[in-house]
Amino acid sequence: MGTGAKQPRDAEPDRGTLVTPSAEFPPLGPEERAALGRIGERWRPPRRPDELPVDPALGRRPTGPTPSRFGRLTPIDMFTVEEPGELCATGPAHEPGSRVGRALTRLRRALFGPPLSSSAVIYERMRKLVALPILSSDLLSSVAYGPEAMLAVLVLAGGGALGLSLPLAAVLVVLMIAVGLSYRQTVPAYPHGAGSYIVAGDNLGTTAGLTAAAGLMLDYVLTVSVSIAAGVSAITSALPRLTSATVLIGVLVIAVLLAGNLRGVRTAGNIFVLPTYAFVAALIALLLVGYARAAGRGFAPAPPPPVAATQGLGLLLVLRAFSSGAVSMTGIEAVSNAIPAFRPREWRNARTTLSWMVSMLVVLFAGLIGLIHLNGLAPRANETILSQLGRLTFPTGPWYAFLQASTALILLLAANTAFNDFPRLLFFMARNGHAPRRFLHLGDRLSFNNGLVALALAATLIFVAFGGHTASLIPLYAVGVFLAFTLSQAGMVVHWRRHRDRGWRRRLVLNAIGATLSGMVLLVAAVGKFAEGAWLVVVAVPLLVLLASRIHRHYARFHQALALHPPPPGGAAPPVPQGPGGAAPPVPHAPGGAVEGEELPQEVRHLVVVPMARLNRASLRALAYAASLGQPTLAVHIAPEDAEADRFREQWRAWGDHLRLETIVSPYRAVIGPLAHYLEALHASRPELTLTVIVPEVVLRHRWHRFLHSRAEQRLRAALRALPGVVVTSVPVHVPE
Repeated sequence: MGTGAKQPRDAEPDRGTLVTPSAEFPPLGPEERAALGRIGERWRPPRRPDELPVDPALGRRPTGPTPSRFGRLTPIDMFTVEEPGELCATGPAHEPGSRVGRALTRLRRALFGPPLSSSAVIYERMRKLVALPILSSDLLSSVAYGPEAMLAVLVLAGGGALGLSLPLAAVLVVLMIAVGLSYRQTVPAYPHGAGSYIVAGDNLGTTAGLTAAAGLMLDYVLTVSVSIAAGVSAITSALPRLTSATVLIGVLVIAVLLAGNLRGVRTAGNIFVLPTYAFVAALIALLLVGYARAAGRGFAPAPPPPVAATQGLGLLLVLRAFSSGAVSMTGIEAVSNAIPAFRPREWRNARTTLSWMVSMLVVLFAGLIGLIHLNGLAPRANETILSQLGRLTFPTGPWYAFLQASTALILLLAANTAFNDFPRLLFFMARNGHAPRRFLHLGDRLSFNNGLVALALAATLIFVAFGGHTASLIPLYAVGVFLAFTLSQAGMVVHWRRHRDRGWRRRLVLNAIGATLSGMVLLVAAVGKFAEGAWLVVVAVPLLVLLASRIHRHYARFHQALALHPPPPGGAAPPVPQGPGGAAPPVPHAPGGAVEGEELPQEVRHLVVVPMARLNRASLRALAYAASLGQPTLAVHIAPEDAEADRFREQWRAWGDHLRLETIVSPYRAVIGPLAHYLEALHASRPELTLTVIVPEVVLRHRWHRFLHSRAEQRLRAALRALPGVVVTSVPVHVPE
């Protein structure tokens, strides 16, 4: 179990990445640090900072603390002193206080494992042999459906058109090599993460970066949906009676993938290593045996089955077939996005892994296309073409079952590449303010839980909406993938022109070739498959860009509103004069006239307001707490009629009339509305005042007891939240039963 222990600061390694638990807490910039110092110079605290009634280091135990509801450990034992002025929360300190909470915690740890300390983030890295199956599962698995997607378009022109698969495959191999080499030199240029979002945004501008990010997000969501659909199709090809359960099987697999990735990077890697290597071994065996048999007959190709043409063989159909086959390249960018997930040196290990991936992709893709051509196979509606090839190559023995099982596993687990990269992309976007900041948070197992859950939900929605049919999802796939490819490579062209390192011209030409070829495929896919569903992606990309821009605008205004500004010149603030009765005279607004702009204690002027329903132990404790603050205090009672107002004032006088009471008659029996408007009117009459509303709150032990009470304090808190210059706090009274 993670205990929260940390490495010594002087021994902390150079992480080489900004993917750390501290990303949620960005440091102050130079201007804000300077403003903070100037504000501190004028700070006038009411007492010395060390004048506290307790020891904040929990070092003194005058009465011997007793165990609390958290367990047998005392609350003090849950913290250890790391260094002067700093405590560290141990494992038991993270336990919830309720029985239900502790039971849910035990269940979560049984499913996902014990929490990892923040210092373990450096060790949640992948070595090359583990990174290869995790990051290549999407790329390598695409050869199970990419060739079939290309042949499914060619066969529309009849069986004779299948011969075009060889030249189209040759062009695709050139494209794979060009894009692979382009990304290979992108990795060392951006060693902290070379994703399309970062590269395009850094070199082509924010809009281009967001466009690439939108394409990648759609790519990752569709990767999960398409991979799961293809994997379920492999299962139903071998076991046709399971066809009716296609959607259910796919949803269950997505849930399993989510659970596996919530256990952390290393654990997920251990889960997904064997299926990827088993699939590669099965395909290599298929190619070796298949080509050995083809050599026995002199490599003479078998004629394809007669298929009636439903469309004419034209340029548009050929281009559609080419773009369909190009989906075999999906996942080639995974390594560049996940550079921080590698062990040091990150970029060198990432580049080596990328080289292995592209080499294996070229061999498997070209080998399968050639073997399919030699055997004269054509797509069928009820069986994948890889299954047909397996039956021909392995007519007897267990090898066909091994091929189908490994294919199903790799296709189902290929979605893991998206589970690895999608949350990381959202992390980088959130760091720049283009996505919700909750995506910066690392979960118990140092995984991006919020991003993982978001991906699983989006992929499940698309998978269910399309009924788990691979053919229906493929047209949506290529546009987002090659949009990101094109912008990333175009961004690298600009990068080399700016930096002009040694050999920059050669690198620029290589990236320019990759950008040109990727752009051509993007154009072909967008035009050729527009009516088949690519229009959804064409529409979704600008909408996602607009959404990210609006999120960034919100965060920009948010940070501007909370940014530190130096106080106006004039030296230290003079002592605060006291008015009659100890009340402070009014002071001007904060600089700029902004409400809630006080940053110095001597600038804050208080009025404490205590709403009262009746005089009981809860309300008297709230009054005592308010009076103890030493600030002007006003009690307010809302009465439904004059008789109740008179009765409450008589009780108030019996108490002693120690504080000012204001009664408000509400003839329509509403409480929250009149009270909120009254407080708003008070603040409008003296805008420089900070109204502190102290609400008595009864805390009930059992949840079902809450339905027996009005819970007016919560409704009041919600009503007052929108009022500026109003602080709402509650004084709890716990009911033991």
